[in-house]
This record gives sequence, C-alpha cells and structure tokens, in this order.
Amino acid sequence: RTMTSADKDSPLIFVVEDEADSARLIVGTLAEYGFRCETFGTGRALLARAKRMQPELAILDLGLPDMDGLQVLRELQEQHPCAALILTGRDGLTDRVLGLELGADDYLVKPFEPRELVARVRSILRRYQKAATPEPGGHSAVRFAGWHFDIGRLNLVADDGREVSLSAAEAALLQTLLKRPNKILTREQLIGERELDPFDRSIDVRISRLRRKLEDDPQDPKIIKTVYGAGYLLCAAVVWE
Repeated sequence: RTMTSADKDSPLIFVVEDEADSARLIVGTLAEYGFRCETFGTGRALLARAKRMQPELAILDLGLPDMDGLQVLRELQEQHPCAALILTGRDGLTDRVLGLELGADDYLVKPFEPRELVARVRSILRRYQKAATPEPGGHSAVRFAGWHFDIGRLNLVADDGREVSLSAAEAALLQTLLKRPNKILTREQLIGERELDPFDRSIDVRISRLRRKLEDDPQDPKIIKTVYGAGYLLCAAVVWE
C-alpha cells in the first residue's frame, strides 16, 4: 500500500490496481488535482483497509491477481459503502452493466485520458455531496408513496417500519425525481452532470435498483414509471419536511 500526501481535508480515494505503471498514472493524475490517494495491489488489501478507514471514492480495476474486481465492488458496497468508479481494460457490455448493478457510479475503459478521469471523479463526488446536503429551505426529509426518505442519512423507512439504505448515487437520483413529481424527466435530465452517451445505461440501471427497493413489484412499477421514448416519471404526492 502506498499513500500520496495532500491536504487532510481533501477527498480520500482508494485505488486498487496491480499494474505499477497504471497505478502511478492514476495516482499521479489525481494527486496533481489535490486528491489524497492510497493504492493497493490486491482487492483483499483494499477491503482490509476499508474496515479501518472509509474513502470517499474507490477506483477499481477488474483484473486483479487475488479476486475479480466485481467481487471487490460487491463486498465493498455490502460492508463499507462508498462511491465507486471502475477503471479497467474490460470493455464488454456485460461487465459494464454488472458493475453498475453492483453499485458502481461510473465505468471508464483503459487506455484513458487523464483529464477525463479527473472529470469523472469530480462528477461522482459532486453527486455524493449533493445527495448528502439537505434541501434548500431546511428540508431534510420527504414523504411519498408510503415512504419516508431521510436525505442526510440516505435512509428510506416504509410505513410498516421496514428500513432500506440507499447508495449516494441512488439517493441523488431519487432526489431529482422527487423535486419534479408527476413530470417526465429525460435520461439526460436525470444524469445531470455530463453529456449522455446513446449507449450509456447507467441511469436505466440505477432506476432498476431504485425500483427493487421502492416497489412491491419492480417488474410492474407504480411509483417510478417508464414513459417509452421520453424518460421516467415519479407518480406520487410529495411532501417535504
């Protein structure tokens, strides 16, 4: 494990990458823009460190010597949830979709442009910061469709007392839908921070994850509806608290 020096208040990023040249490029790029980084050569080393220190973001290679990067992502999100960016040479659609399903916020394929990496990292961290910030006017919670959403804790509580935790990316998406209930929002409006690639399925995957947590039957959604050819619609009365 190696660590870069930076302002102690700057975001801490864990990087798991077993190729030394790639690790140096990633860490050097991020350090240049003021990020603190710790690097690991194996998935187990990153997971062990995450038990003691939680990063703001983890950057994960998929081809690791001890375990598949998708398994690292799965365990990280189950045990120590944080933002996650997959940075890998594997560019297949299956890996991309599975990574997003398991909780990754973005997926970048090697070789990469260093400035694009920084832009993606900043975009993810902005979404997380936004998700953790109470609504203007002092609103820190909202009720809708039999759910109570505590924005600061990223926590959903159903009327029957059942609790569900959201990732920050899911929370940010839900907030966007809740701000404009009963209005169709395009995928471009929902992704917000960057231009949407026509083949980018990240919003569709996050909508699917939200439905599994919110809906009685995710295959026949009543709260978040698909408007084919247009976008998504949150069908509910929304009360901010």
